[in-house]
Amino acid sequence: MRLKLNFKTYNMKKKYFSIQVLIMLLFTISLSKAEISNNFIDGKKLFEKKKYEESKIFFEKDIVFNPKSEKAYLYLAKIYNKEDNNDQEEANLNNVLLLNPQNDEAIYMMAILKIKQSDYEKTRELIKKFDLVCKSFCFKKKEIKKKFEKLIPKNAKGNN
Repeated sequence: MRLKLNFKTYNMKKKYFSIQVLIMLLFTISLSKAEISNNFIDGKKLFEKKKYEESKIFFEKDIVFNPKSEKAYLYLAKIYNKEDNNDQEEANLNNVLLLNPQNDEAIYMMAILKIKQSDYEKTRELIKKFDLVCKSFCFKKKEIKKKFEKLIPKNAKGNN
């Protein structure tokens, strides 16, 4: 009888310990999630205040904790656009489009970048894609098509 009682006590202590570990694990995970979202939110606040270098750090931290942070990559692309760093802007836009190929803002920004680089074929491809997927950025259709018209080679005017 005594042996059974000790065994039951041992099992209860084991279950209690397991529950404590589980609670601590869940608490730690929730804290790290809060940190992730806080990094993005803090970065966005600084971006809106035009403190680009400071906001860049928070977006990069957000990406460290969440490599699939589409929004953080998009804001980094916006920062590099402001800094006229085309290579970094394109790299971040490629990351956004890899995570979400239908992100209309990223497609729009990439098309504008390709117009700047005089890449006629890629721009045309991106504009077609933009026409198919645009949701929140549709108001930019006329602007992008007007810019594209200036890029079209004279011998290709009727072919687009």
